[in-house]
Amino acid sequence: MEYERSDIAVDRLELLRTYGYGLCMGAADALPGVSGGTVALLLGFYGRLIAAVTALTPRRAIAVLRGYRRENRPRARKALLEMDLQFLLPLGVGVITSVVLIAELVSSLAESNPIAMFGFFTGLIAASAITLGRSLAFDSPTRIGAAIVGTTLALLVAADVVHLPGSGPVVIVIAGAIAVSAMILPGVSGSLLLILFGQYVFLSSELSAFVHAISDLLSGGSVAAVIDPGTTVALFVVGGAVGLVTIARVVRTALARNRGLTLVFLVSLIAGSVPAPLHNIGDMHAWTTETIALTAAWAALGAIALFALEHLVGGFEPE
Repeated sequence: MEYERSDIAVDRLELLRTYGYGLCMGAADALPGVSGGTVALLLGFYGRLIAAVTALTPRRAIAVLRGYRRENRPRARKALLEMDLQFLLPLGVGVITSVVLIAELVSSLAESNPIAMFGFFTGLIAASAITLGRSLAFDSPTRIGAAIVGTTLALLVAADVVHLPGSGPVVIVIAGAIAVSAMILPGVSGSLLLILFGQYVFLSSELSAFVHAISDLLSGGSVAAVIDPGTTVALFVVGGAVGLVTIARVVRTALARNRGLTLVFLVSLIAGSVPAPLHNIGDMHAWTTETIALTAAWAALGAIALFALEHLVGGFEPE
């Protein structure tokens, strides 16, 4: 009996540890700067994360769903173990917890103090590009070309020369596919890409509204209030699932074949994304001397925060 109790305590401790990993990863994913994939590398569970995500295949999902029949249960049990759900589920709950909490904060700050928030984000992104970029080698024409292409592409999107039109269902699904797949990759933040595509504040507000509507529904609120933001959240989740089995696999394959070149391109995307948050400030405030000074001050604070994090963890080494 003591042995069984010890096992239960260990299992609970492992669940709490994995949930804590999810909280850290979700915080990184929800803020543009250090990606969730980088946090997974730093905390030592990136290999297990990639193995578990790679194991999420339609074939295994079908095997699990067929487990309601007795003769199919051994295969369903094997599929569950291969997908490592005892790790992915508490990790996912931790990620969702952080993302929801930060979405609430972002939704509030976007209205009350956009200069502080987007200025801080600008500093995070710029410092992230510096810390990751200085560990890469730009020592060949191919790598230099990849850096130019990545930076130029991001700058064109940030300048709204290349953009996703509006925020309709297709755009939300695409944004989910790109952002969620980026969340598990080292170097690129999914929220940074949402800022680049102009979807970050909108999706944060929709998630916050959905959580509030669910809370109100439990205390007698309206179902209708849940449907609109709930549809947006559902479309994003669908896009994320598609991204995990498509885009994320493509990028992982590229990393396996030519890690250095792929990382140069990804980090160049970050560098080209530095001006993206500034457009949100420009949409709400005129660029006066005071606005520029406040933005610069918050950007400096964001950069300091990122450099301090780099110092604490001993540096970010993507390559």
